[in-house]
Amino acid sequence: MEVVGWWEYLEVVNLKLPSLIQSNFFEWQKTKFPSGFYFCMLQILIYMVGTAGSGKTYLTKALADWFDYKNLENVIVNLDPGAENLPYNPEIDVRDYFTLEDVMLNYGVGPNGAQIIAADLISTKIEEIKDEIEYYDTPYVLIDTPGQMELFTLRESSNLLVDTLGKERSVMVYLFDPVVAKTPSGFLSLLFMCSSAVFKLNIPQIQVLAKADVLSEEEVERILSWSLNAEEIYQSIHQAMERNISLELFYLLRDLGLFRPLMPVSAVENLGMEDIYDGIQELFYGGEDLEKILF
Repeated sequence: MEVVGWWEYLEVVNLKLPSLIQSNFFEWQKTKFPSGFYFCMLQILIYMVGTAGSGKTYLTKALADWFDYKNLENVIVNLDPGAENLPYNPEIDVRDYFTLEDVMLNYGVGPNGAQIIAADLISTKIEEIKDEIEYYDTPYVLIDTPGQMELFTLRESSNLLVDTLGKERSVMVYLFDPVVAKTPSGFLSLLFMCSSAVFKLNIPQIQVLAKADVLSEEEVERILSWSLNAEEIYQSIHQAMERNISLELFYLLRDLGLFRPLMPVSAVENLGMEDIYDGIQELFYGGEDLEKILF
């Protein structure tokens, strides 16, 4: 099956764009050409997820800048009502509906309580957010999730958000915090956390080692080796903790597909953006380069 750009489709079948797109151009289209071609286009939702301080916001900006450089249209959605001084200008911003300060004043709670309430309040604005996303005819939507990871991955409102926006066109980029990941126990803890995010949201995941520029080459190589080999992290954990841990546990994680090669990325050095893009293309287009298809 060969995928072609929408203008080529129009040229072949001599249709006007409005009759093709109807309500939403970037929803799945699968129409056979007289010549045997197929047209397939999907608006991909990229959720940036990770623990507080892992660098989600700056990676969101770096990836958006890389898309811009490659002439791949994209928009950014900010889902953090407490965000301040964002390094990007989001096209869609939950703060246009409410802020953390609004929640604190309206509900008489402190910052922590307001974050929990705000995470659930997002579910009341899902249709508005969906309409805004569909307004933009862009193949990529970057969604910057709240700073506290559990506010997104563990709340039922997030499942509702992902389902409503389209689970079949969603992918999660999970950021491993470099400071935490450089110890065996820290790496394993992050592995369990990213695994819980997969189980809870049930969407594909691309794992990245964030802020790789703050680590030495040796540290990066060691962390990457842990992500590739269950036996290596098992040995490191065993030596560091000086206690017996069942090797079967690591084999179970591996067999479940939770040990995946980490991609080192850096928003500062613009490292790894193409690797993230390639991972997305592999998931949704079987490795086809959308840049080549569209441009």
